[in-house]
Amino acid sequence: MKDKIDISNKKAYFKYEILEKMCAGIVLQGTEIKSVRNGDINFTDSYCFIQDNELFLKNFHISEYTEGTYNNHEPKRDRKLLLTKKEIKKLNEKVKLGGVTIVPLRIFINEKGYCKFDIGLAKGKKDYEKRESIRDRDFQRSEDRKIKL
Repeated sequence: MKDKIDISNKKAYFKYEILEKMCAGIVLQGTEIKSVRNGDINFTDSYCFIQDNELFLKNFHISEYTEGTYNNHEPKRDRKLLLTKKEIKKLNEKVKLGGVTIVPLRIFINEKGYCKFDIGLAKGKKDYEKRESIRDRDFQRSEDRKIKL
């Protein structure tokens, strides 16, 4: 197993402009946390939604645990995220206004051993904004290379 799990969703930072960040806990089954500690996760097409004043994570893939037997979990099930009612209400109001969505940004295991998510209130970028991001990233890489030489 890896000692530290800290995996970020790079596609989210590329596709969206992050307006606000929050840290949330997640409800996991026994074999799910073991797979997370092994790093067997995938952020592709995952997003958060609010239903009955509860926040859920959809399409987040946690691979089945190799040592799990009949107790293994379903890889893409909806998982409940843990936030206070006040924070969920705040997110719900902003999402209802339109133009924004809630995306998972990072998964990590804190010092107490709990699995946590950084989620973000995000607004989609236009194509020209994405090109600017690519140009800035390439410029930064070239500058870093010059400094190393």
